[in-house]
Amino acid sequence: MGEKELQIPSKKLFLWVQRQSKKAKIFLGVVTSFTLVVILKLFIRKHNHFFVLAEFVHFIGLLCLIYKLSTLKTCSGLSLKTQVLTATFLGVRLFCGYIMVAPAHFFLDIVTLAATFWVKHMMKSKLKSSYMADLDTVPIWYLIVPCAIVAVIIHPITRHAILLDVLWAFSAYLEAISVLPQLRLMQNVQIIEPFTAHYVFALGIQRFLSCAHWIVQVYDTRGAYLYLAGRGYLWIPMIFVSEIVQTFILADFCYYYIKSVMSGQLLVRRSTPV
Repeated sequence: MGEKELQIPSKKLFLWVQRQSKKAKIFLGVVTSFTLVVILKLFIRKHNHFFVLAEFVHFIGLLCLIYKLSTLKTCSGLSLKTQVLTATFLGVRLFCGYIMVAPAHFFLDIVTLAATFWVKHMMKSKLKSSYMADLDTVPIWYLIVPCAIVAVIIHPITRHAILLDVLWAFSAYLEAISVLPQLRLMQNVQIIEPFTAHYVFALGIQRFLSCAHWIVQVYDTRGAYLYLAGRGYLWIPMIFVSEIVQTFILADFCYYYIKSVMSGQLLVRRSTPV
């Protein structure tokens, strides 16, 4: 069976999905996501491996950006503010993880942070002329300040200093919304070139894997994980909700990405609001 013959059923399926109503698409998306979570649970035994795989996918997305910046010599379509926010939450998470407890994805976080700094440097120096500053319109402080306020109110309670607990929560909340400037810029541009699309799609997969981790944790403990003693009131439920929000924020773009790939297009067209 040739490659084209294999693609025909998948294209027919996607065309059928396109013809469905919005409610039907949402239902199919939820069912598909649930099925993927069940499959992941069967194949991934250790919960921390979800985070390792998620951070690896994030790094692969950054490699797409590095390739674009190195070969095409342009950063058009990329949000510098998303890169700044990414570097911020990674830096804070690494600081807290080094002092509190090094997470399983500690090394990947270091590599990802280094790659993010390189992308920032290229966008602010050598490729500054191609940066779409007028379309990168989301004010950074509108995202950072609310995350800081919520982190002070809702954070884990550990044996470490309360400042570390607050910083850990801050990095988690900031990660949840760090992609918003990138999505807003893409909405303004409406047509997204391939390497930027690959990067954002990788972020979508990363968020799905992280969300799957929390769903599996809650399922395996029959809900008790949401209210573990010593974690701080509402901390686990809040982080669980933020993971779900992240996943849904990127779900819309991932739909358009898959739609473009299935139709053989190199550019992703997106006009719906964030």
